[in-house]
Amino acid sequence: MLDLVQKIFVANFLRYFIAAAPAFLLFYILFKQKWQHKKIQSRYPKRSDYIREIGYSMITVLIFAGIGYLVFGTDIRLYTQVYPNIEDYGWSWWTISIVLMILLHDTYFYWTHRAMHHPKLFRIFHLVHHKSTNPSPWAAYAFHPLEGIVEASVIFPIVFLIPFHVSALMVFLIFMIVYNVYGHLGFELLPKGFNMHPIGKWLNTSVNHNMHHKHFEGNYGLYFLFWDRKMDTLHPKYDETYTRVDNMRSITE
Repeated sequence: MLDLVQKIFVANFLRYFIAAAPAFLLFYILFKQKWQHKKIQSRYPKRSDYIREIGYSMITVLIFAGIGYLVFGTDIRLYTQVYPNIEDYGWSWWTISIVLMILLHDTYFYWTHRAMHHPKLFRIFHLVHHKSTNPSPWAAYAFHPLEGIVEASVIFPIVFLIPFHVSALMVFLIFMIVYNVYGHLGFELLPKGFNMHPIGKWLNTSVNHNMHHKHFEGNYGLYFLFWDRKMDTLHPKYDETYTRVDNMRSITE
């Protein structure tokens, strides 16, 4: 049991660290000045912010590992939709299953995230994450333990509803943390005018999520803007802000 828990913890820690550390090293240390024009908010977080973000993220890693063990290290595994061989469903379903995980997670995240902004829940669940008003890559997992449980619990609808191979789940989990780090990067990497592109207008951006941290309202989506646009929760100044960041990039590039 302990060996499995350790493996799951190490896997979750490495996913977080390997995604967040290089992003922080590149954008906040090595090329900080060179890429300043891509910065969404001109100022930088304080050292105490980084320490807080990393500290809470380590707690989140523990929570993710515990729920991961609950799903795969106990009899709960017998009730999941996991299958042993990719050939059982084929590579087409392997790919489709990852897409379904992403879509399900985006829906789960939008509605749980929006719920945690309710005045009666915000201070209990979500305030810790919003202490990062100008987030860094380390903020990707910086949740209060109760929010960490909510975030990790997306695994339950995924493994119970979607037939999956473990390798497909791993790809999804890697995609999840990479996109999460991008959302909290504090720099916009996507092309100029991307927010107005027929495809880009439906995808979440670092500008979009940075605005959520700065203004505390709107922009509740994770990967996409489907729900924000449908439910009219996209911040009214999103396009204006993305254009402002574009203009900063145009001046220096």
